[in-house]
Amino acid sequence: MVSAVPTPKNIPTDTWVQATWDEYIALVDSPAYEKARCYYDSGEMRIEMAPLGPSHARDNAILSKVVSLFATFKMIRAAEYINCTFRKSGLRDSQPDLAFYLGKDIRFPPRNNEPVNVDTYKVPQLVIEIASTSLSEDLGSKRLLFERLGVSEYWVINVAISKVIAFSVADGGSAEIRRSKALPGLAIETVEEALQRSRSDDDGAINRWLIEQFSQ
Repeated sequence: MVSAVPTPKNIPTDTWVQATWDEYIALVDSPAYEKARCYYDSGEMRIEMAPLGPSHARDNAILSKVVSLFATFKMIRAAEYINCTFRKSGLRDSQPDLAFYLGKDIRFPPRNNEPVNVDTYKVPQLVIEIASTSLSEDLGSKRLLFERLGVSEYWVINVAISKVIAFSVADGGSAEIRRSKALPGLAIETVEEALQRSRSDDDGAINRWLIEQFSQ
């Protein structure tokens, strides 16, 4: 249930609350939320303060390797952004775990600490959320947020079972896929196997396996 926005001293975290855009910006610009991950969508905000442990961090690192190596071998231009804020001022704000601009028409956002204005620099083609404690949220409200923001592809990683739920986004909706469209030729099962291998293998072993897969 969405509740009315409370006073700054008792803002509930890790849930959606009603707020105007100005109220949201005032909160996220506050030093108290400097380390928070923040989302806003059409009159509702979510501030995440939960600590991120090794499972989340490890899967985040593996996804970065998979996408970057695949793009390298397939000669796809790619630019990766970690925990970057993508903003459509007045309407939507997001801070996904990983985001990738892909393709020959990449336009790099300026190198500063301001949120990326998606009206000027567009949205990343691929957005990834690592769901260690927020699976239902990542599959629900956040998926709708990224649909409305206009990403082309959205992945949710179920850390508990090393499963990737991937969606292709088009015409205001999304459909589950098992082969990436943003990264043509990449099978989702390959991503899942890399995640499984990371439970016992070191980075060098995983990289060598990925190179073998992608160089075929």
